[in-house]
Amino acid sequence: MSDISDGELGRILRESRVWAVVGLGDNPERPAYAVARFLQSVGKRIVPVHPSAATVHGERGYASLADIPFKVDVADVFRRSSEAGAVADEALVREDVGTVWFQLGVVDEEAARRVRAAGRTMVMDRCPAIEWPRLHG
Repeated sequence: MSDISDGELGRILRESRVWAVVGLGDNPERPAYAVARFLQSVGKRIVPVHPSAATVHGERGYASLADIPFKVDVADVFRRSSEAGAVADEALVREDVGTVWFQLGVVDEEAARRVRAAGRTMVMDRCPAIEWPRLHG
């Protein structure tokens, strides 16, 4: 579980604007689809990141984080734990990604260490659609 404080978590949720949702395709049955819709409902711009590069919730998709041509605040990772570390490393290549967020059930302690060692914020095994209402009522 993430060892981030509620204060820091609340700050990320309040201040972040652009969320790259890694693993977000156009399948409404997948958890990423509903979480991305939630993020939009609280004023965030979502950026679908999926090999299909599908447009989701009206936002153009990209095949990878590297392909996004504008600033990203949070890389929100909906990938298996075994694949999440590679996504974290891809996020670290971008200087603009201040937070790497691994969704519920996504745990990679070694990736989390790399993210923190790079001076970035790591959130692990949490969901913004759960944390937002908990912290912002």
